[in-house]
Amino acid sequence: MESPDASVGPVRPIAVWWIGDGAFDEALLGTVRERVAQEFVREVVLVDAPSRPVGTRDPRRGQHSSRAVLTWLLEQVGAGERVLGVTDVDLFIPVLTFVFGEAQLEGTAAVVSMARLVDHADPRRTAWRLATEAVHELGHTFGLVHCGSMDGLGRRRAPCVMSRSASVRAVDDKSPRLCPECRTRYLTFQQDGSHVYREHPNPHR
Repeated sequence: MESPDASVGPVRPIAVWWIGDGAFDEALLGTVRERVAQEFVREVVLVDAPSRPVGTRDPRRGQHSSRAVLTWLLEQVGAGERVLGVTDVDLFIPVLTFVFGEAQLEGTAAVVSMARLVDHADPRRTAWRLATEAVHELGHTFGLVHCGSMDGLGRRRAPCVMSRSASVRAVDDKSPRLCPECRTRYLTFQQDGSHVYREHPNPHR
């Protein structure tokens, strides 16, 4: 597969790793894999390794620290390996009630939770929501920040996938794609490749 930064050498695949409490759902994660691969024009592999995050649950809140999950993910993979952890546990950061996910800005690790994205009546909507937020969090690892632009290339005008999502409705309303401006930034960022595998402590949601 030809990638945006092919000129700077081999591009490592993105690993989508199921780290949830429930069973590995190949159809659900297959939707995530396809959407991520299409949006970033990169190889994406599904991982169902048995290891799970430890020490990330806050007993008082009954939720898992997204930042602690990111730290754990980085300890599991080699330097420069981009990984998206997908889970079914509820995530939080101290200043918010919950988050759908979190990522290292210009880093290599991201996590997304389906805990608040499930539509019990429509599994396809659940998969679509999860895939949309997966693209959003991985976008941060490629240096993209929150965006207020509209994506006008699809069937309807909708906020860019990099727009903030404070509710499930916001996830449903936004585009699953990068807007033209973010896509241009993504392609530009890949030209030198130097930042792509750089460790960065600054998380984004």
